[in-house]
Amino acid sequence: MLDETLLADLVADLPSAVRLQRLVRTLREGFRCGAVCLLRLEEGSLVPLAVDGLVREALGRRFEVAQHPRLAIILTSRRTTLFPPDASLPDPYDGLVEQQPGQPLHVHDCMGISLHVEGEPWGALTLDALEAGTFDAADRAALERYALLVEAAVRVSRLERDLRALRMAQQESGLPLAAPEARDILGHSAELQRLLRELDVVAGVDLPVLLSGETGVGKELFARRLHRRSARHAAPLVQVNCAALPESLAESELFGHVKGAFSGATAERAGRFEAADGGTLLLDEVGELSLPVQAKLLRALQEGEVQRLGEDVPRRVDVRIIAATNRQLAEAVREGGFRADLYHRLSVYPVAIPPLRERGSDVLVLAGHFLEINRTRLGVRSLRLSPDAEEMLLAYAWPGNVRELEHVISRAAIKALSHGARRDEIITLVPEWLDLPVPEGSGSRAPEASEHAGQLGASSLRARVEQAQRRAIREALEACDGRWAAAARRLELDPSNLHKLARRLGLKPGR
Repeated sequence: MLDETLLADLVADLPSAVRLQRLVRTLREGFRCGAVCLLRLEEGSLVPLAVDGLVREALGRRFEVAQHPRLAIILTSRRTTLFPPDASLPDPYDGLVEQQPGQPLHVHDCMGISLHVEGEPWGALTLDALEAGTFDAADRAALERYALLVEAAVRVSRLERDLRALRMAQQESGLPLAAPEARDILGHSAELQRLLRELDVVAGVDLPVLLSGETGVGKELFARRLHRRSARHAAPLVQVNCAALPESLAESELFGHVKGAFSGATAERAGRFEAADGGTLLLDEVGELSLPVQAKLLRALQEGEVQRLGEDVPRRVDVRIIAATNRQLAEAVREGGFRADLYHRLSVYPVAIPPLRERGSDVLVLAGHFLEINRTRLGVRSLRLSPDAEEMLLAYAWPGNVRELEHVISRAAIKALSHGARRDEIITLVPEWLDLPVPEGSGSRAPEASEHAGQLGASSLRARVEQAQRRAIREALEACDGRWAAAARRLELDPSNLHKLARRLGLKPGR
């Protein structure tokens, strides 16, 4: 029966992400275990592509093979590796398997197998259980058989991706195919996936792009993706932090100077435009440039040439411009703080990066990424979030966006150790250590580092109901690609009532 289900999904017309997710879910049911994880090998780390039975933030983890001996052993063999229940090697999923009532958090049974695609190491498949003795010799043999189907599913997904890239390349008159890169922009929300699809299209069109968004949303990461997916990906991406440029040095930094052009110019120097020739120039925080510098920047963009300070002959440059700002440049134009002609030159294709509060459960995926970074940095066995901490992260508005989330997780991990948590144990972060404002209607509780860390806090019934409502709305929106009318039908609500409820819960209704 398990073989038939896996084969049916393999030949079905499914999106790659859906096919892989159904695959791990089927394997978990077939092996009757706690969790299954499909991981891709990327530059010395194993990156989860699909999981079933692990906590939601697990998709944001990056397991460095050198830091996880069990994963390293699995990768060294083409046969199934079955670890005995009393194995002394730490399990990378300790604390990450979804907690069931009355069961401990420690993984007690684990097996895995390496995956190869077209003769090359591709990744691994792991199965974990909380109960010792779940896996036996028969399961070990069965996993080797099913691994062939998993590898086939990976090949199908790779072929589908290559075909989509080829069609896009043909539409863009022979645009070269960019090599697949590591997933640096984490998240699975409908809003983020829509944005990434848009960026992949505009990447192949050699037009200026203006990235706008609040501080901390990761505009630089999106700019780097644009460059990697463009025809200029083999040339340099040069970044200029316009906010850090003193007006007296801005012209030299951007356009260069000759020896003796000003006091202190002891040698000839090329500017950032010349350094980016043939590639991409990222003007970060472009809204901070002074009006005189804006005028000189406009001329360089219009003429396609730059003139070094102290030099009479202009130099031709071939540069694609990506500008980024956390300011509302249109308002700055109306107020006279930014040149209208430069604004229109930079914003040929404007892209708004959504704030973290509009990305639903992506906050947990990103939290998982930062938890793994801090687990390695602090040398602890396992670092996870309590259910209450997850809900607090989802309910918070994140005015500082991804950067603020990173700092919150780092501080919480340090606080856990300062409150007596031991590095050789599973450390569960509780809401108090996150140091975030408590939502209105919630109670407070004293910080506890041990047996009460995973229990629900003493919040009011109304607060718990509202948390559940927020989670249900976010999940419905993600399942419906952000369409509020479809989400209302899924929740069996009138659309107008859903909008009212969303506003009351602090969620932004659809436009």
